[in-house]
Amino acid sequence: MDTAIEVSGLVVRRGRRTVLDGLSCAVPRGSVTGLLGPSGSGKTTLMRTVVGVQLVAAGTVTVLGVPAGSPALRSRIGYLTQAPSVYADLTVRENARYFASLYRLGRDAADHAVETVGLTGAAGQLVADLSGGQRSRASLACAIVSRPELLVLDEPTVGQDPVLRDELWAHLRRMAADGATVLVSSHVMDEANRCDRLLLIREGALIADDTPAGVKRAAGSDDLDQAFLNLIRSRDAGRTGVRAAHPAGCGPDGGAS
Repeated sequence: MDTAIEVSGLVVRRGRRTVLDGLSCAVPRGSVTGLLGPSGSGKTTLMRTVVGVQLVAAGTVTVLGVPAGSPALRSRIGYLTQAPSVYADLTVRENARYFASLYRLGRDAADHAVETVGLTGAAGQLVADLSGGQRSRASLACAIVSRPELLVLDEPTVGQDPVLRDELWAHLRRMAADGATVLVSSHVMDEANRCDRLLLIREGALIADDTPAGVKRAAGSDDLDQAFLNLIRSRDAGRTGVRAAHPAGCGPDGGAS
């Protein structure tokens, strides 16, 4: 299957800490791919690398056929960070129309994006006066206003009520059906079931890369929460076994490792 994102041997370090350690994966075009893992596992770092704003120590990241961060990608990618990235002194409508103008789009595109995220009733309000959940939706409206080929969303449903979460996922599914690729991180396991494919990261390493059904099958559980726990425990047990077999500083032959 044609891929939208190809990551090979990716290493990212911050000081002495390795955040991503030789990670490799591929995200199919026209899919909704979920990126899951505990806090601090490297999800946001991977997303920053995909959109081209993260320095890397080694490896390659190719996005829509060109290296991540290439100027040609700027109009083809929508990116939603965890922190709202809109102007607090502008209204929701003004923010959306400003971002639409950057892509030489008209007011209709901006108003449609505001409607899509369920903020039509608050379109005339200043972002500074919105709730946290509403600010996140205002940021999302600006990210989708250009109908990007690739949409990268970092925890988009945090603080959203169940109805709005369901509406957002329905929109993401429509975008994928129309050919867009969605990479979305989440801590909510029921959202993982809505994805075509899942990437599970722990401590900078890829533990699973499969469909939700494939992850459950590999972990021997029909419950995704339990499946992820099984995979994590299995990996941790394997690493502990290696350390127990070969004490620190020694290889299997007794020499330095």
